[in-house]
Amino acid sequence: MRFEVLAVSGKGRCGRLETAHGAIRTPAFMPVGTAATVKAMTPEMVRASGAEILLGNTYHLMLRPGAERIARLGGLHHFMHWDGPILTDSGGFQVWSLAKLRQIDAQGVTFQSHLDGTRHRLTPERAMDIQRLLDADISMVLDECTAWPTTEEDAAKSMRLSMAWAERSKEAFRQRDGYGVFGIVQGSVFPDLRSESAKRLCDIGFDGYAIGGLSVGEAREQTLAMLDATVPHLPKEAPRYLMGVGTPQDIVAAVANGVDMFDCVLPTRSGRTGQAFTSQGKLNLRNACHAEDAAPLDPACACPACSHYSRAYLHHLTKAGEILGAMLLTTHNLHYYQQVMAGLRDAIERNALNAFADAFLAKAAQESQALEG
Repeated sequence: MRFEVLAVSGKGRCGRLETAHGAIRTPAFMPVGTAATVKAMTPEMVRASGAEILLGNTYHLMLRPGAERIARLGGLHHFMHWDGPILTDSGGFQVWSLAKLRQIDAQGVTFQSHLDGTRHRLTPERAMDIQRLLDADISMVLDECTAWPTTEEDAAKSMRLSMAWAERSKEAFRQRDGYGVFGIVQGSVFPDLRSESAKRLCDIGFDGYAIGGLSVGEAREQTLAMLDATVPHLPKEAPRYLMGVGTPQDIVAAVANGVDMFDCVLPTRSGRTGQAFTSQGKLNLRNACHAEDAAPLDPACACPACSHYSRAYLHHLTKAGEILGAMLLTTHNLHYYQQVMAGLRDAIERNALNAFADAFLAKAAQESQALEG
């Protein structure tokens, strides 16, 4: 796996990550395809939005339909008809969310399936094996997502367990041309722990470095502070991935802090609940004010939803619970997110990232205040 930084503006970087299934332009946003599908979208629709890489999930795919079955059927790319790169989350976050259904020890985690209650065992070695069977271009180490809120003592214990698992994950990863494995920085909201974790991962050596354990309940200011405490300790020659983040504003701020890759369910989940991200702010298509509005969803967008359908029609579909409403709004939201990423890449190439970020965040703050008013 090869990563090249092509341009720098402030702390932001524009780059190219080459994988076994194609290249990714960074900064990049990865739509979430948890169970081998981006909800309410076909792969062709996802590709048309501008997305170049998807995220799949080890936990969900190991339970259903099973990693071995997917391997027998030709791997995840063939199985879901996506020929571009795929990153797979190791399942650590999902196991963490099953607090009442799992037991963690030094070797791994034993948990009950949320589907049928069957017991399963996930270790760093098994997580790597599953992701190899899936044929993920980028595999993530198994980690423990630190609980929130937490004490510094508990955060340190959790982080050091994740670092031990990271080392085992790296040893279990099978090196192949175009494939890579990313380490995950933990440490909750404690700068010294974040620094220690980042340095430990660098000593082990990975193809990329993720920042995990954020956006789990802490304040936005704490998230940004942890980026400041982490990014300077990560190698400049490797991609940096902020996991599970977030709003367009969060992404713009993180790119300005030197982050290259993102994923979040927000644009797809919002699309299924009548929410749209637009150049004029966030809209709720369930609101009655849209019932007779013949205007496009976003006049600055050329996606299929904005090109062919009115806000009134999208309001009708949303209120009626029609599947087409979820499809069109998800399509638009993914297009919008990719437009933001393209704008960030362009700003970095022009050495104008800080001006772009300041203007974007100021406009978002004004729109938020207007909605609250």
